[in-house]
Amino acid sequence: MHRTLIASCVALTATVFAADASTPDSMRKQAQDELKDSHQIVYFGNGSSTLTSDSIRARIDRFYEDQFRQFQDPAAPYFLFMSRSSDLTMGIGGLVRMRGYYDWGGAVPASGFSPYFIPVTPDPLNDKALGTTPAGTAFFMRVLGHNARLGDFQGYIEANFNGYQGRDFHLKKAYVIVGDWTVGYASSTFGDGSAVPPTVDAAGPTMKMDATNVLVRYMHTFKKTGITLAASLETPSMSLQTDGTHTAARTQYLPNVAAFVQYAWASDQHVRLSAITRFLPYRDMINGENHMPVGYGFQLSTVASPIPALTLYATVNAGKSYSNFGGDFLLGKYDLVSDTENPGRLNTTPGFGYFVGASYHFSTRLFATATFGQGRYLPTDDPAGTDYKYGLYTAVNLFYNITPRFQVGGEFNIGKRQDFDRQHGWARRIGAMAQFSF
Repeated sequence: MHRTLIASCVALTATVFAADASTPDSMRKQAQDELKDSHQIVYFGNGSSTLTSDSIRARIDRFYEDQFRQFQDPAAPYFLFMSRSSDLTMGIGGLVRMRGYYDWGGAVPASGFSPYFIPVTPDPLNDKALGTTPAGTAFFMRVLGHNARLGDFQGYIEANFNGYQGRDFHLKKAYVIVGDWTVGYASSTFGDGSAVPPTVDAAGPTMKMDATNVLVRYMHTFKKTGITLAASLETPSMSLQTDGTHTAARTQYLPNVAAFVQYAWASDQHVRLSAITRFLPYRDMINGENHMPVGYGFQLSTVASPIPALTLYATVNAGKSYSNFGGDFLLGKYDLVSDTENPGRLNTTPGFGYFVGASYHFSTRLFATATFGQGRYLPTDDPAGTDYKYGLYTAVNLFYNITPRFQVGGEFNIGKRQDFDRQHGWARRIGAMAQFSF
């Protein structure tokens, strides 16, 4: 196993053992508590409210109870509409986000800073770039309720501007949760959004697994032990290096299967082991044969706060043909690649990725983060010299919450793309962000 992968696993394990169940609330959690205090409650229905302040807070807390929540996801709505019996709570909110960036010494032709896009051949026409984008601006609605027969339930819909030039309105999530079951368009069970370090950059660290799929998921938390188990069937998709003459993609007819086991010692600290299996059918047009290689991936991730001001993040993943779920390999056709020695055949693509990060809160309003990550492609045969071999990603950020709902941030990125022919390119970026959540 590659030495950097081993080092990442050691660092990941160290963060877990560095955490202590008796550690006071992290400053990240304290900052979120300030955000929760900003909510305005609007009651509907006749009669006087019977809710205590604790029960109101418990309903607000449920808006933030999400195993797949990421730093860049919108906060709970500023106005919450609540029935006087507390059986139903509804919030309609949004997030206005604007980003600007400047590249030099190699320009990335995308608003997200992805090493895959870094040019390895200097282009005097594109050595610098200035860009802005409203991508990430979103509207959403969440309804929480309780029914004597169904128990706790919720529905969630989110749409944002991440399409053409960051201005086309696209559905991002739409799902229903009843008890331990989730049905709909939701974050894949293979991902772990809360273990991703905060960044201004929308792409985030390379090899971040953040796919959204139509799925059916069962997830249960054993509250006395802090253990959560989850498993899901997810709608598949694939991107193959087929040419229509020697090879051709077949219709997918088996779902992806994903699962995780997690141990949490605090509401915002945990370690998680995830796995996924993918079925990738194609046809050998030369020999007239159908094939269905199996892709798989494993991921170990954690977020921990050994002291209240410091939070550590770490993720390492590896497998074959698993990276359609995020990261640099998602940007190319790396689910199955052409076998150079056997025309008509396609091979799975081994690879691995990791990223580590840390955030330090100077106060609940001001914090800094740093992130480093790598994604590496490990083909079993001889790839083309111009094919992507690995990418490096580095980000340093500073965030300030002017109010609990108005945040600004700045970032410096540096990244590298290395090809198999030993050609490589670097890119540098400074970025800024302002957002308001309501």
